[in-house]
Amino acid sequence: MGLHHGHSHDHGHTHGKGANKKALLISLCITTTFLIIEVIGGFLTNSLALLSDAGHMLSDSSALFLSLIAMYFASKPPSPAKTYGFYRFEILAALINGVTLVLISLYIFWEAIERLAAPPEVSSLSMMGIAFVGLLANIAAAFVLMRGDYKNNLNMRSAFLHVLGDMLGSVGAIAAGFLMWMFGWYIADPIISIVVGVLIMISAWRVTKESVNVLMEGTPSSIDTQKVSETLGMIAGVTYVHDLHIWTVTSGFDALTVHLEVKDDLPSYPVLQEALHVLRDQFGITHATVQIENSAVRHDEMMCQIGPGLDAHDHSHDHAHDHSHPAHKHEHD
Repeated sequence: MGLHHGHSHDHGHTHGKGANKKALLISLCITTTFLIIEVIGGFLTNSLALLSDAGHMLSDSSALFLSLIAMYFASKPPSPAKTYGFYRFEILAALINGVTLVLISLYIFWEAIERLAAPPEVSSLSMMGIAFVGLLANIAAAFVLMRGDYKNNLNMRSAFLHVLGDMLGSVGAIAAGFLMWMFGWYIADPIISIVVGVLIMISAWRVTKESVNVLMEGTPSSIDTQKVSETLGMIAGVTYVHDLHIWTVTSGFDALTVHLEVKDDLPSYPVLQEALHVLRDQFGITHATVQIENSAVRHDEMMCQIGPGLDAHDHSHDHAHDHSHPAHKHEHD
C-alpha cells in the first residue's frame, strides 16, 4: 500500500521568469558600462572608496551574468540522469555570488588598513562626480530588478542585494569625496571603504548561508517540520508519522517525502488525499511524496529510523520498497 503522489509546481516556479530574465539583462548592461567608468575613475583620482565601489560593481556584473546563465540552465527540461533538471544551478549561482562578495570585501579591508596608516591624496571633486554617476546607475539597475520576482527568487535576490549594496557604496564614496574636498580629510577614503566592506560582507553572509542551507537539503526557514509532523499525525487513521524530509529544490519549489503508518483495516487513498490537502492548504507544499504503510512493513529493511522525534538519514530506501508495495501512483510535472 505504498502510495506516491506529486503535484505540479510549475505555476509557482515559472511565475515572472521572463520578466526576471529581461530585468537581469538590462541591469547587466547598466552595471557593466558604469563599472568601466568607475575603475578608470578610481585609478585616475587615486580613490579606494571609488575602487571598492567599482569592485562591488564588478561583482554585480558577474552576479547578474551568473544569474542569467543560471536561468538558461534552469529552463532546460529534466532528464533520466537529472530528474529535477538544472533547477539547482540557480542556487549554485547565488552561492558563487555570495562567496565572491566575501572575497571582495576582504580585499577592501586589507587595502583600507594599509591606507589608514598613511592616507594618500585623492582628487576629491572628480571622484564625487564619478561616484554620483555610479549612484544613478545603481538606482536604475535596482529599479529594473525590483520589477522582477526578487522577493521569492533567491537568485534574483542575490543580484538585487549586490546592486543595493553597491548603491550604498556609491553614497559612501560621495560622502568621502565631500569630506576630502571640504576639509582635506583624506583618511575618510579608507574609513568609508571599510564601512562599504562591512555592508558587502553582511549581504554576502545572508545569501551564502541561505544557498548553503538549500544545497545541504535543509528545511526551508518558512516551514516548521515539527508542526508538519504533528498536523499529519492528526489525520484520522494515522497512527505514526516518520521519515519526514522537507527540502528546497530551488527558490519557490519546496518538496516533501513522508511515511504515514495507518490502521491495518483502513483504505489508504482517503488518508493520502487528506494528507496532500493538508500539506497544500496549510503549508503551501504542492510537490509531496506520501507513502502509506500498515503494521506489516519492515522498516529495518528500508533503513527507516523508528523512534521518537524526527529523523534524518539516507534517501536511498525510497526505491527499495516499491516492489513490495504494488499499489503506488506517480504523477510527473
